[in-house]
Amino acid sequence: MKAFTAGRDHQEKSKPIRVAVATLGCKVNQCESAGIAEELTLHGMTRVPFDEAADCYIINTCSVTCRTDYQSRQLIRRATRRNPAAAILVTGCYAQRAPEEIARIPGVRFIVGNAEKDRIPDILREMASVDPQTQVGEIRKERRISRLGATVFPEHTRTFLKIQDGCDAFCSYCIIPHVRGKCRSLPREEVEERITVLVLNGYREVVLTGIHLGAWGCDLRPQTNLASLVQQIIQGRTVERLRLSSVEPREVSGTLISLLGSSHTICRHLHIPLQSGNDGILAAMRRNYTAAFFCDLLRRMDQAVPGIAVGVDVMAGFPGETESAFSDTLHLIEESPIAYLHVFPYSRRPGTPAAAMSEQVPEEVKRRRAERLRAVGAEKRRGFAERFIGSPLNVLVERRTDPATGFPIGFSDNYIPVAVRGNVTTNTIVRAMPFRYHEGLLMADVIPE
Repeated sequence: MKAFTAGRDHQEKSKPIRVAVATLGCKVNQCESAGIAEELTLHGMTRVPFDEAADCYIINTCSVTCRTDYQSRQLIRRATRRNPAAAILVTGCYAQRAPEEIARIPGVRFIVGNAEKDRIPDILREMASVDPQTQVGEIRKERRISRLGATVFPEHTRTFLKIQDGCDAFCSYCIIPHVRGKCRSLPREEVEERITVLVLNGYREVVLTGIHLGAWGCDLRPQTNLASLVQQIIQGRTVERLRLSSVEPREVSGTLISLLGSSHTICRHLHIPLQSGNDGILAAMRRNYTAAFFCDLLRRMDQAVPGIAVGVDVMAGFPGETESAFSDTLHLIEESPIAYLHVFPYSRRPGTPAAAMSEQVPEEVKRRRAERLRAVGAEKRRGFAERFIGSPLNVLVERRTDPATGFPIGFSDNYIPVAVRGNVTTNTIVRAMPFRYHEGLLMADVIPE
């Protein structure tokens, strides 16, 4: 790599630039951060933990809620305290949404938008000779998908592959279309090539992810869809286990359900946003389905794919949500075959239609409703896991261990965390028999081959 300045050539050769990366938010952000870190390493820089002294701190931010904005600012200030002389580069969705706000935070040197993330290695190569700058373009005009992506995810046995970016849905509460731009897809051939590389690097499971994953292929010519991509990956036998991240309800096609039920390659697991079980609230959110449609979808998946884990996103306290509307949501979740919940109290995002709606729900009410939903979610998670006591599961063994028992932990194909007792090796798929549920984990014995 080039030194920061010509006069420091010898110094830089003997002491590589130390870079620390922190990531907030979704799996797409995590993919991009891993890609940035890998590129920087290839350019001769050294990655260090975020809490260590670094020459540059990169903060890949999220802006889906007020809380993630706050967490992003916290990370910036933490980096400044750790090394006041460091160059701080802020990127991601918060940087895209509010660059002027971030620029006022002491210590920030570079602000880089989502479409400009590819340029970060070049910015850092020249950062000693470049004045503080903001590179944030008009993301809705972007037609190119970033190729940032890592071939190795340190400390991970499952790897994530970003195949899609952007969203055109414009749900009334959501800032993401404004900070991620229009739907853009990685071409099918590149998806398959990247999976091949990841498998050659030792990964047994690849998780396909995107901002609006179910819209993959809508912008390609000829137009295609996620189910056809999954089918081709399965037919090509490229990877041992394939998992999908979040898919919108209307995009869970009959073909996709059939693949989930018939192939051992694709994991029996989908995450589907519900948001509300009340039709009036769903309409106000600009969601394109009804509660009845969602319930029917869950029923069809449960019948077609025995043992499938369906996780849902649900929002507490959207504007206009009455106690009756909240009860509709609670009832739907309690009566449906759902494996776990991700609960989000509604967060007012400036520039979205929901932010201007009357009947904003008080924070205390949102907090109370979110707590009730999380309690139901914990019951759902436990009940789903306990169904499999006495039934064998295929578990991908990870590097972490259960602190209480020392057993290695892994995930079953249907997304249950399992602590495995027996002689196992990291990054192998073992057959295990669950015998007990304890503190969020199934305890299981390895079944001898």
